[in-house]
Amino acid sequence: MTYFDTLEARSEDQRASDLAKALPQQIAHAQNASGYAGSLQGVEAASITSAADLRGLPVLRKSDLSKAQGANAPFGGFTVKPASGFAHIFQSPGPIYEPGGVDHDWWRMGRFLHAVGIGQGDVVQNCFGYHLTPAGMIFESGARAVGAAVLPAGTGQTELQVTAARDVGATAYAGTPDYLKVILDKADSMGVKLGFTKAAVGGGALFPSLRQEYADRGITCLQSYATADLGNIAYESPAMEGMIVDERVIVEIVTPGTGTPVAPGEVGEVVVTTLNPDYPLIRFATGDLSAMLPGVSPCGRTNVRIKGWMGRADQTTKIKGMFVRPEQVAALVDKHDEIVKARVIAARDGEMDTMTVQIEAASGDEISFGKSVIEVLKLKGKIEVVSPGALPKDGLVIEDQRSYD
Repeated sequence: MTYFDTLEARSEDQRASDLAKALPQQIAHAQNASGYAGSLQGVEAASITSAADLRGLPVLRKSDLSKAQGANAPFGGFTVKPASGFAHIFQSPGPIYEPGGVDHDWWRMGRFLHAVGIGQGDVVQNCFGYHLTPAGMIFESGARAVGAAVLPAGTGQTELQVTAARDVGATAYAGTPDYLKVILDKADSMGVKLGFTKAAVGGGALFPSLRQEYADRGITCLQSYATADLGNIAYESPAMEGMIVDERVIVEIVTPGTGTPVAPGEVGEVVVTTLNPDYPLIRFATGDLSAMLPGVSPCGRTNVRIKGWMGRADQTTKIKGMFVRPEQVAALVDKHDEIVKARVIAARDGEMDTMTVQIEAASGDEISFGKSVIEVLKLKGKIEVVSPGALPKDGLVIEDQRSYD
């Protein structure tokens, strides 16, 4: 088995030792960025040497970036050099602006493409967008890191995509999971045989039936989990048992709306700290749900694994005309030492909204909890006290049972 680099097969002790050196440096980089002037002020960088040490730091959310960028364009003070110091400036919906570099594998996508089997001798048809958003360049950078040639195809014009794939001898596809099928079906209708044997996909759901269809065509299809802000976070290997966390990020799984880690194996929000010194995002909340998997991958890569994308963590909903947010549910839990966790359930009784608050607690009374619910959530609801461990471990703190059909 060959790996992209030696980092992938490090021992747990070696990885912890390396992180203990790299993480304080990254915190120091962040402290040099004006965007962190308030949140990291007074933090002793040398004391942050592990993922556990990050828990005392505030969570950074995309809404924080957007607000900061509005006041200090384009990057809100979260980079350590000016916009002119980057190779690219991208715009994602929001708008949110992201920097980009051309240093070796700036977004760390080469590790994933290597796991797919893409390398020298391959021609990658890159069907991620090149217009404003960074996805196209993220995957092109990864292809460059593994020595593959790139056909910068972008999106659309499927008939031309088929012709180009045939003419240049494309062997690998990069793009959303479903667009490859569109290309293959168009090729079939045109009577063209294409040479794809590998596919590196992201940005959408890869359903088992679709992966099997590609396998039946002789195409190995693996997926990555990446964002415009963070680059590659985790990726599949040929073992296809969860997603292996990239070596240059730290992933935490926390209760949505908080920075508090969930119990091992429970579903929660993905929070990421990067070790990219150019753009030092510290405890950046992705808004996505996932869970840690126990053990390591059978492929021999030794970093921790997540289950992959399991939905969105932003469960904010409106009940009786009032917004209820995960942060409020977290504040309710913090208000009582005896509360382990809580879950708000929105439902309907006839044409009226109802709210039930389920509270895991070994002690306490419904009256006291009910007063806190009114105080924190600004709504009155039914209180159900359940024993610790009784609530589902699915990452939901607000469950909307109302039908909108």
